Amino acid sequence: MSENARPGPWILGLLEARGVERVFGVPGVHTIALYDGLADSPIEHVTPRHEQGAGFMADAYARVSGKPGVCFVITGPGLTNIATAMGQAYADSVPMLVLSSVSDRRHLRRGLGQLHELRDQQALAAGVSAFSQTLHSLADLPAALDRAFAVFSGERPRPVHIEIPLDLWHEAPPTDAPSTAAVPARIQPAPGLIAEAVQRLSGARRPLILAGGGATRAQPELRALAERLDAPVVMTVNGRGLLAPDHPLAVPASPSLEAVRELMAASDAILAVGTELGPTDYDMYERGMPELPGPLLRLDIDPVQMTQPRVADVPLTGDAGITLVALLEGLPEGTGQGHDGAGRAERTREAARASLESPMQRGIEFLEAVRDTLPEAIMVGDSTHPIYAGNLYFAAARVGSWFNSATGYGTLGYALPASLGASLAAPDRPIVCLVGDGGLHYTLGEIASIRDQDRPVIVLLWNNAGFGEIRLAMEAEHVTPIGVDLFAPDFEALAKAYGYAFEAPTGLDQLPEVLTAAAGRHEPTLVRLDEARMLAED
Repeated sequence: MSENARPGPWILGLLEARGVERVFGVPGVHTIALYDGLADSPIEHVTPRHEQGAGFMADAYARVSGKPGVCFVITGPGLTNIATAMGQAYADSVPMLVLSSVSDRRHLRRGLGQLHELRDQQALAAGVSAFSQTLHSLADLPAALDRAFAVFSGERPRPVHIEIPLDLWHEAPPTDAPSTAAVPARIQPAPGLIAEAVQRLSGARRPLILAGGGATRAQPELRALAERLDAPVVMTVNGRGLLAPDHPLAVPASPSLEAVRELMAASDAILAVGTELGPTDYDMYERGMPELPGPLLRLDIDPVQMTQPRVADVPLTGDAGITLVALLEGLPEGTGQGHDGAGRAERTREAARASLESPMQRGIEFLEAVRDTLPEAIMVGDSTHPIYAGNLYFAAARVGSWFNSATGYGTLGYALPASLGASLAAPDRPIVCLVGDGGLHYTLGEIASIRDQDRPVIVLLWNNAGFGEIRLAMEAEHVTPIGVDLFAPDFEALAKAYGYAFEAPTGLDQLPEVLTAAAGRHEPTLVRLDEARMLAED
């Protein structure tokens, strides 16, 4: 079969034409055809130590680069291994393309005991993707990719799974299939809805903006609208950094905190931009969703969001950027005069932070030390104490510089592989991986993947000899802790084994010096942070 007639180079060409520059995957006998021609392609391949790591890398790469993260996985275990990462990306609206193999078409769903066979692989993937499609001919692939990239750019972005039956590797690709497709136009709400939204916002005296991850690509427009309205901006976890730490309208605090709930209850118009109003942001203490007495204006690319958790008074289904511009054009200068937005935001910030207990306060101080020492850093986190503290209250230096897996799907094992994905997307910025000793072991093998790629990631290992947050939760429920105390290896020896520099500061005051040194190295650094010392009062 000539090169032009081989599926591998043809598939790589389709991906390259759609702007794909990097793929993550573990090669296997069922995906060798995908790797045919990859060595000569401009597309870079990154090999994790586990397919779950591939998915987490792709997730962070997409968040930082704005491009879909692309993964190659084998039939069966490759797909089930990456399913957890797909679940996290699905919950956080992250674009991810997963290309997998699957059994021959004649064997599908027959239960014949084929190698790597699943009962229904496509159905399994469908639960963690915008759609999952089985190809019945290679000629179907261009249209499937067009549909995937339409989801990524024109709908609520989520993972897409496309599986290629093994017998199609022997099929010659079509010669007349288009290599690219038109990018769908960004949608915007009807003019009448824009006019109604402008009227509601113009008449408000205590307007408020709730901003989530769906607003991150529209930061300038969001800031301009907030300033025009003099409206405080409450940023969810995935929206942190939309306003700078020193912006007078910024409220970088969880909507679950009482002070923020009071701010929402006292507002007479709320514009929710790119936030699903989900309980992991708005009701993490399970007290019921916050009161929203004034009219609720929802701006979201997903029309389903207009109906939950309550029906929007003004549904603005469309792209955040162009819709915010339309709202801004309808609101004259001086609209926010007398709204006391800065005062309302300041009072909320102070009350929200003051309400947190001492360990959380120290966790925030720890994060602020990282931010202030490395202001250009991207902080990528797992479920661990400083992440929980920061999700409650932390002013990220800039948009996209703070994200983690402790909300939404809430998986462990994210931080280490995700930090590599972030580093590949932003090679000139410091990458700080915030991970606990429990979460580290979920994807420990990816410590080697970081070394493979020669990326100077700074791994801040929060060490409490186990699943510390779960231990505390058990004690709070008067349950004798069990299953939460873990063996702690010699982390210095581990760092040495993988060629990492190693640091072990004995107090928070030493952290800036350690971070500065780590940022100046060409190799990655593992920093062991013993929780008791980091949380100790001065």
